Amino acid sequence: MFFAKPDVYPACGLYNLKHLFCVLIIIAILYFCIKKITIKDKEDITKIIKMLTITVWILEVIKIIFNFIIGNINNVNTYVPLYYCSILLYAGILSGFAKGTLKKIGDIFLASGGMFAGIAFLISPGTSLGIYPLFHFISFQSLFYHAVMIYLGLIIVKYNYVTIKLKDIKYYALLIFIICSFAYFINISFNGNLMFIEEGFGLFSFFENIFGNLYSLAMIFGQMTIPFFLGIIISKLIIMKNS
Repeated sequence: MFFAKPDVYPACGLYNLKHLFCVLIIIAILYFCIKKITIKDKEDITKIIKMLTITVWILEVIKIIFNFIIGNINNVNTYVPLYYCSILLYAGILSGFAKGTLKKIGDIFLASGGMFAGIAFLISPGTSLGIYPLFHFISFQSLFYHAVMIYLGLIIVKYNYVTIKLKDIKYYALLIFIICSFAYFINISFNGNLMFIEEGFGLFSFFENIFGNLYSLAMIFGQMTIPFFLGIIISKLIIMKNS
Protein backbone atom coordinates (compact mmCIF):
# COMPACT_ATOMS: atom_id res chain seq x y z
CA MET A 1 0.00 0.00 0.00
CA PHE A 2 2.77 2.45 0.87
CA PHE A 3 3.92 2.77 -2.76
CA ALA A 4 0.74 1.65 -4.55
CA LYS A 5 -0.48 3.32 -7.72
CA PRO A 6 -3.47 5.68 -7.52
CA ASP A 7 -6.91 3.99 -7.44
CA VAL A 8 -5.52 0.66 -6.20
CA TYR A 9 -6.76 1.49 -2.69
CA PRO A 10 -9.51 3.93 -1.66
CA ALA A 11 -8.26 7.46 -1.10
CA CYS A 12 -8.14 8.78 2.45
CA GLY A 13 -10.55 11.55 1.51
CA LEU A 14 -11.09 15.02 2.91
CA TYR A 15 -13.07 16.36 5.85
CA ASN A 16 -13.55 12.99 7.48
CA LEU A 17 -12.16 11.35 10.63
CA LYS A 18 -8.93 10.29 8.90
CA HIS A 19 -8.31 13.82 7.71
CA LEU A 20 -9.09 15.19 11.17
CA PHE A 21 -6.73 12.64 12.70
CA CYS A 22 -3.91 13.82 10.41
CA VAL A 23 -4.51 17.47 11.30
CA LEU A 24 -4.56 16.77 15.03
CA ILE A 25 -1.38 14.68 14.86
CA ILE A 26 0.45 17.39 12.95
CA ILE A 27 -0.72 20.08 15.38
CA ALA A 28 0.52 17.94 18.28
CA ILE A 29 3.90 17.37 16.60
CA LEU A 30 4.27 21.08 15.82
CA TYR A 31 3.40 21.98 19.41
CA PHE A 32 5.96 19.50 20.70
CA CYS A 33 8.67 20.80 18.36
CA ILE A 34 8.03 24.42 19.25
CA LYS A 35 8.10 23.66 22.98
CA LYS A 36 10.88 21.08 23.18
CA ILE A 37 13.42 21.96 20.50
CA THR A 38 15.87 24.42 22.01
CA ILE A 39 16.62 27.48 19.91
CA LYS A 40 19.16 29.86 21.42
CA ASP A 41 19.99 32.14 18.51
CA LYS A 42 19.48 32.72 14.80
CA GLU A 43 22.25 30.29 13.92
CA ASP A 44 20.15 27.49 15.41
CA ILE A 45 17.28 28.45 13.11
CA THR A 46 19.61 28.50 10.11
CA LYS A 47 20.75 24.96 10.98
CA ILE A 48 17.13 23.80 11.24
CA ILE A 49 16.28 25.39 7.89
CA LYS A 50 19.25 23.65 6.26
CA MET A 51 18.43 20.26 7.79
CA LEU A 52 14.73 20.36 6.90
CA THR A 53 15.41 21.71 3.40
CA ILE A 54 17.72 18.78 2.68
CA THR A 55 15.13 16.38 4.10
CA VAL A 56 12.24 17.67 2.00
CA TRP A 57 14.45 17.61 -1.11
CA ILE A 58 15.27 13.94 -0.49
CA LEU A 59 11.56 13.14 -0.12
CA GLU A 60 10.80 15.18 -3.25
CA VAL A 61 13.31 13.18 -5.28
CA ILE A 62 11.73 9.94 -4.04
CA LYS A 63 8.34 11.32 -5.08
CA ILE A 64 9.66 12.08 -8.56
CA ILE A 65 11.14 8.58 -8.89
CA PHE A 66 7.85 7.07 -7.70
CA ASN A 67 5.93 8.92 -10.40
CA PHE A 68 8.39 7.78 -13.05
CA ILE A 69 8.03 4.16 -11.93
CA ILE A 70 4.22 4.21 -12.03
CA GLY A 71 4.25 5.64 -15.57
CA ASN A 72 3.68 9.37 -15.07
CA ILE A 73 6.76 10.45 -17.01
CA ASN A 74 4.57 12.13 -19.64
CA ASN A 75 2.51 13.97 -17.02
CA VAL A 76 4.68 16.84 -15.78
CA ASN A 77 1.95 17.86 -13.32
CA THR A 78 2.72 14.84 -11.15
CA TYR A 79 6.43 15.28 -10.62
CA VAL A 80 7.83 18.67 -11.67
CA PRO A 81 8.18 20.69 -8.42
CA LEU A 82 6.73 23.94 -9.69
CA TYR A 83 3.62 24.46 -7.61
CA TYR A 84 3.12 27.15 -5.01
CA CYS A 85 3.97 24.85 -2.13
CA SER A 86 7.00 23.56 -4.05
CA ILE A 87 8.59 26.97 -3.52
CA LEU A 88 9.65 25.75 -0.06
CA LEU A 89 12.31 23.69 -1.86
CA TYR A 90 13.88 26.80 -3.37
CA ALA A 91 13.17 29.26 -0.57
CA GLY A 92 14.73 26.82 1.89
CA ILE A 93 17.95 26.78 -0.15
CA LEU A 94 17.99 30.58 -0.37
CA SER A 95 17.23 31.05 3.32
CA GLY A 96 19.57 28.37 4.62
CA PHE A 97 22.51 28.53 2.24
CA ALA A 98 22.53 31.92 0.48
CA LYS A 99 23.45 35.38 1.69
CA GLY A 100 22.31 38.96 1.18
CA THR A 101 19.30 39.61 -1.02
CA LEU A 102 18.91 35.97 -2.03
CA LYS A 103 18.71 34.93 1.61
CA LYS A 104 16.20 37.72 2.26
CA ILE A 105 13.98 36.39 -0.53
CA GLY A 106 13.97 32.93 1.03
CA ASP A 107 13.38 34.26 4.55
CA ILE A 108 10.43 36.39 3.49
CA PHE A 109 8.71 33.55 1.67
CA LEU A 110 9.11 31.11 4.57
CA ALA A 111 7.79 33.66 7.07
CA SER A 112 4.77 34.73 5.02
CA GLY A 113 3.35 32.85 2.05
CA GLY A 114 5.08 29.61 2.97
CA MET A 115 3.52 29.42 6.40
CA PHE A 116 0.10 30.34 5.03
CA ALA A 117 0.37 27.69 2.30
CA GLY A 118 1.22 25.01 4.84
CA ILE A 119 -1.85 25.86 6.89
CA ALA A 120 -4.08 26.04 3.81
CA PHE A 121 -2.92 22.61 2.66
CA LEU A 122 -3.78 20.97 5.98
CA ILE A 123 -7.28 22.36 5.62
CA SER A 124 -7.65 21.00 2.09
CA PRO A 125 -4.98 18.41 1.14
CA GLY A 126 -6.73 17.41 -2.08
CA THR A 127 -3.55 16.64 -4.04
CA SER A 128 -2.55 13.85 -1.62
CA LEU A 129 -5.31 12.61 0.71
CA GLY A 130 -7.86 13.18 -2.03
CA ILE A 131 -6.00 10.74 -4.30
CA TYR A 132 -4.02 8.31 -2.12
CA PRO A 133 -4.81 6.32 1.05
CA LEU A 134 -3.62 7.63 4.40
CA PHE A 135 -0.80 5.08 4.74
CA HIS A 136 0.87 5.94 1.46
CA PHE A 137 4.21 7.57 0.75
CA ILE A 138 2.64 10.50 -1.12
CA SER A 139 0.27 11.20 1.78
CA PHE A 140 3.13 10.98 4.27
CA GLN A 141 5.43 13.12 2.13
CA SER A 142 2.79 15.81 1.59
CA LEU A 143 1.75 16.01 5.24
CA PHE A 144 5.36 16.13 6.44
CA TYR A 145 6.29 18.66 3.77
CA HIS A 146 3.53 21.08 4.70
CA ALA A 147 4.13 20.59 8.40
CA VAL A 148 7.70 21.73 7.72
CA MET A 149 6.35 24.84 5.98
CA ILE A 150 4.33 25.71 9.06
CA TYR A 151 7.14 24.90 11.51
CA LEU A 152 9.73 26.99 9.70
CA GLY A 153 7.34 29.91 9.47
CA LEU A 154 6.51 29.65 13.15
CA ILE A 155 10.10 29.62 14.41
CA ILE A 156 11.18 32.36 11.99
CA VAL A 157 8.44 34.64 13.31
CA LYS A 158 8.54 33.51 16.95
CA TYR A 159 12.28 34.09 17.29
CA ASN A 160 12.36 37.20 15.10
CA TYR A 161 14.66 35.56 12.56
CA VAL A 162 13.39 38.10 10.05
CA THR A 163 11.04 41.04 10.50
CA ILE A 164 8.45 41.22 7.71
CA LYS A 165 7.35 44.60 6.42
CA LEU A 166 4.86 45.46 3.71
CA LYS A 167 7.66 46.70 1.46
CA ASP A 168 9.13 43.19 1.54
CA ILE A 169 6.48 42.14 -0.93
CA LYS A 170 9.02 42.97 -3.64
CA TYR A 171 11.17 40.04 -2.52
CA TYR A 172 8.21 37.72 -2.25
CA ALA A 173 6.60 38.75 -5.55
CA LEU A 174 9.89 38.42 -7.43
CA LEU A 175 10.30 34.82 -6.31
CA ILE A 176 6.71 33.93 -7.24
CA PHE A 177 7.05 35.63 -10.62
CA ILE A 178 10.21 33.65 -11.44
CA ILE A 179 8.55 30.36 -10.44
CA CYS A 180 5.44 31.21 -12.48
CA SER A 181 7.62 32.05 -15.49
CA PHE A 182 9.32 28.66 -15.38
CA ALA A 183 5.93 26.98 -14.84
CA TYR A 184 4.39 28.82 -17.80
CA PHE A 185 7.22 27.75 -20.11
CA ILE A 186 6.90 24.10 -19.09
CA ASN A 187 3.10 24.25 -19.29
CA ILE A 188 3.06 25.42 -22.89
CA SER A 189 5.85 23.00 -23.83
CA PHE A 190 4.42 19.89 -22.18
CA ASN A 191 0.71 20.64 -21.80
CA GLY A 192 1.01 21.08 -18.04
CA ASN A 193 -0.83 23.00 -15.36
CA LEU A 194 2.01 23.81 -12.97
CA MET A 195 1.27 26.56 -10.43
CA PHE A 196 -2.36 25.96 -11.54
CA ILE A 197 -2.00 28.92 -13.90
CA GLU A 198 -3.54 27.22 -16.95
CA GLU A 199 -6.76 25.97 -15.39
CA GLY A 200 -8.39 25.77 -11.99
CA PHE A 201 -8.06 22.88 -9.57
CA GLY A 202 -10.37 22.47 -6.60
CA LEU A 203 -11.07 25.91 -5.15
CA PHE A 204 -9.26 27.54 -8.05
CA SER A 205 -11.96 26.30 -10.43
CA PHE A 206 -14.17 28.95 -8.86
CA PHE A 207 -11.72 31.68 -9.90
CA GLU A 208 -11.51 30.25 -13.40
CA ASN A 209 -15.26 30.73 -13.76
CA ILE A 210 -14.97 34.32 -12.53
CA PHE A 211 -12.00 35.53 -14.57
CA GLY A 212 -12.50 33.43 -17.71
CA ASN A 213 -9.79 34.19 -20.28
CA LEU A 214 -7.96 36.34 -17.74
CA TYR A 215 -7.67 33.45 -15.29
CA SER A 216 -3.94 32.84 -15.89
CA LEU A 217 -3.00 36.48 -15.29
CA ALA A 218 -5.28 36.68 -12.26
CA MET A 219 -3.81 33.48 -10.84
CA ILE A 220 -0.23 34.71 -11.25
CA PHE A 221 -1.00 38.11 -9.75
CA GLY A 222 -3.02 36.53 -6.94
CA GLN A 223 -0.18 34.21 -5.96
CA MET A 224 2.25 37.14 -6.08
CA THR A 225 0.23 39.11 -3.55
CA ILE A 226 -2.55 37.43 -1.53
CA PRO A 227 -0.55 34.73 0.32
CA PHE A 228 2.01 37.38 1.33
CA PHE A 229 -0.59 39.60 2.97
CA LEU A 230 -2.34 36.66 4.63
CA GLY A 231 1.04 35.45 5.86
CA ILE A 232 1.76 38.86 7.37
CA ILE A 233 -1.55 38.74 9.24
CA ILE A 234 -0.69 35.30 10.65
CA SER A 235 2.79 36.54 11.60
CA LYS A 236 1.38 39.56 13.42
CA LEU A 237 -1.00 37.35 15.37
CA ILE A 238 1.91 35.12 16.43
CA ILE A 239 3.94 38.14 17.51
CA MET A 240 1.00 39.52 19.50
CA LYS A 241 0.55 36.17 21.26
CA ASN A 242 4.22 36.02 22.20
CA SER A 243 4.44 39.62 23.37
